[in-house]
Amino acid sequence: MSPTTTKNGDRVEDRLRSLAPGATPGMDRATERLLARVHDQHLADVSYAPVDSPFGPLLAAASERGLLRLAFPEEDIDSVLELLARRCSPRIVESRPALEPARRELDEYFSGSRSAFDLPLDWSLMSDFGRRVLRVTAEIPYGGVSTYKEVATDAGSPRGSRAAGNALGSNPIPIVIPCHRVLHSTGGLGGYGGGLDRKQFLLELEGAPLSGRPQVRGSARITSGPRTRRR
Repeated sequence: MSPTTTKNGDRVEDRLRSLAPGATPGMDRATERLLARVHDQHLADVSYAPVDSPFGPLLAAASERGLLRLAFPEEDIDSVLELLARRCSPRIVESRPALEPARRELDEYFSGSRSAFDLPLDWSLMSDFGRRVLRVTAEIPYGGVSTYKEVATDAGSPRGSRAAGNALGSNPIPIVIPCHRVLHSTGGLGGYGGGLDRKQFLLELEGAPLSGRPQVRGSARITSGPRTRRR
């Protein structure tokens, strides 16, 4: 039995709240204080919280190393948390303070006042190849775009466009790792795990070229717009 799960595997905050369906505001505050203590004393390995977006509430999760997961509203929360429990640790707790930096930076991004994320990232949910692909993708600048072929080439697999597409489609930290900036070589949108409407929304938010995209020799990264910061 871990500090953040019961012997039945329930998450602590869910169990605490279910014990008192008619909980008073004072009991709610006590629960929040207990959860804050779990976070402050590092008794949890993974923290999660909802984060607002134009698409609805996203589920953000982070480890001590950094942002680990960002899930779209239609993704099943229990399935996301169960995967984190299997792949990372069962010591999971809801903690809005732990995800406050992610909430703040995403809010700034969606409002148009942020063009580069400064969040530390936890890359542990990715395969070796997926990590290479997504590190290349993380360097595509705000307002710029690249192609699956270019990204695959920079990741060390010039013939791996399809595999690169699969890695981008399973990106566990979309938006922050900007897989929406990768297009088909013809200039079409290609695919996107969050849906093509969202991909187009994000590209338009950033002012990226969606037609007549210029080609850049010798680089997978198109440099229209400010460079993202290296991490």
